[in-house]
Amino acid sequence: MPENNTNKPLTDLAFSSLDLLPEVQAGLKRAKFSFCTPIQALTLPKALEGSDVAGQAQTGTGKTAAFLLVMFQRLLKNQPDQPGKNPRSLVLAPTRELALQIHKDALLLGGDTGLRFALAYGGVDYEKQRKVIADGIDILIGTPGRTIDYFKQHVFNLKSIEVMVLDEADRMFDLGFIKDIRYVLRRLPPLGQRQCLMFSATLSHRVLELAYEHMNEPELLKVETENVTVETVRQSVFYPANEEKLPLLAGLLRQFESGRLMVFTNTRAAADLVERTLNANGFHAAAISGRVPQTKRQTLLRRFHDGEIPILVATDVAARGLHIPDVSHVINFDLPQDAPDYVHRIGRTARLGAKGEAISFACENYAFHLPEIEDYIGYPIPVSQTSDVELPELKKALPAAKRPDRGGRGSHRSSKGRGRGRGGSGQGRQQAGSGSSSQTGSGKPRRRPRRRKPRSPA
Repeated sequence: MPENNTNKPLTDLAFSSLDLLPEVQAGLKRAKFSFCTPIQALTLPKALEGSDVAGQAQTGTGKTAAFLLVMFQRLLKNQPDQPGKNPRSLVLAPTRELALQIHKDALLLGGDTGLRFALAYGGVDYEKQRKVIADGIDILIGTPGRTIDYFKQHVFNLKSIEVMVLDEADRMFDLGFIKDIRYVLRRLPPLGQRQCLMFSATLSHRVLELAYEHMNEPELLKVETENVTVETVRQSVFYPANEEKLPLLAGLLRQFESGRLMVFTNTRAAADLVERTLNANGFHAAAISGRVPQTKRQTLLRRFHDGEIPILVATDVAARGLHIPDVSHVINFDLPQDAPDYVHRIGRTARLGAKGEAISFACENYAFHLPEIEDYIGYPIPVSQTSDVELPELKKALPAAKRPDRGGRGSHRSSKGRGRGRGGSGQGRQQAGSGSSSQTGSGKPRRRPRRRKPRSPA
């Protein structure tokens, strides 16, 4: 397996030396890309020749641009006389956020190609997405579930696919998508008629098995580094008691200068609590999790990307695939339960050679995951002392149902969503409210008056 052992963010290989079509070069100029990252330098020469490629590199090293450039080059070289209805390239990603990020990068880099793009992911715009695909596209980017749904409805077919891309292949296995992936791969044109590109943070045995089974003698290309994590991330771990975590988080935030910061939790309930507590204490934060509707999630991510929201609290739904520039700090409020998730979380900072800081809380609930994480990354994480941070006394956040509507600033709830908590639904209010026909204002059930039988005449 060819390897490129380098920790430099960029190599000496210029994109201008790759003999790319003018339309593809124009997108690179727009994105201000001049030199390849290590994974791009390793995979592009082989992939542009038409070889199937399975590439491995750390998160945030430019894998998306690598497969997009290959895709654009091949589709433009084989441009049909008349545009067809069915996609000529398919990109599958494990999460909605990653699919959206790939689509965004495709629009930037492929803006001069004239190629037609479409998205297929769950949670929003079912009929709208369906219509765009049915009207005719060149490149379909989606998650496995929604993509297969449209395929089974005959909205499109896979007979014209020239380039197939699997992004974050290891995550596909983690999320249980392997049967869906095999379903798609078995319906592609024969090996000699299409190219398959696979990119992953780890080329595990499972991923390699998939590559050998469904790819045409793939080139296995791996960017080797001494560490699993990016060296430009400064890492540290605190050992707080459970009740110290929120004050410690606030104390650290008051030490940091302005910038974008991500806080990761293991559960939706914890993300909600952190968000509400931060906003109650003068910090502007928003939370995203699987509970937040997709349209709202996209809005919050856009506002975080644009700098309107400085602190984003997230579950692992946001750990992969998001490229948010200038994230200065990542804080693991909850230490992740899976070691690879630690790498992907802290990979949200220090992207493409920038510097960043990752701080983890090894609390009473999750500290026992730390040895596994340190074994996975290959070194111990330096310990910081809680006593070195001033722990402020915090105001308690109001329960979610009692909070005033802030119009989306620092909150992921709308007036529509409030009242769904305990006793908050319309049905619950009817049962507990004073207007109920079956209860009194005191909460005691009302007895119906007994009917008395009429007295018989004397």
